[in-house]
Order: sequence, then structure tokens, then C-alpha cells
Amino acid sequence: MVESLRSPVRGGERGEGPAVAEADVEWVSQPVEVHYGDGRWALGRVSGWWQDAAGARWCRLRVARSGSPARWEPFDPARVVLLPAGGL
Repeated sequence: MVESLRSPVRGGERGEGPAVAEADVEWVSQPVEVHYGDGRWALGRVSGWWQDAAGARWCRLRVARSGSPARWEPFDPARVVLLPAGGL
């Protein structure tokens, strides 16, 4: 999903996380490994970072081959492991 750089980032009302102002988002393309509580894991990508008024960090996460669109969720470094984006 590609969002227009002119429109606000939507969320909240459709269960996609908070409503986020686009000006407050740091857009990125960060590969990640998502760990599930049952021992499974999947590759994914963080496409944006945002911090709420309370100081909590949120990431816009899309899990590869899940069939689900990207959505905003609180960043949990134990669950979402950042992978190198470039050479080592």
C-alpha cells in the first residue's frame, strides 16, 4: 500500500492503530523478523516510525506473505527484530 504524501496517514477508526499525522512519521524501508509467541517467526518490513504523545514508539509493520496490509502497532524489540538494511 502506498500513501499519498499529501494526505494524512489514516488509522484508529479501522482498527489499524492510532491516527497519525504524516508530518510526524519517519518513512523508512527496514527489513525485520517478526517473532510470534508460539515460536514461529516471519519476515516483514517496517515502513514508518512514529512516537505518540506519551513517548511510546510505534512502527508501521507489514508481515510478508501474510495477506494482511501494513498497520501501526507499538514497537516491541523482543517481537520485531530489526535486520540489516545494507551490507555488513
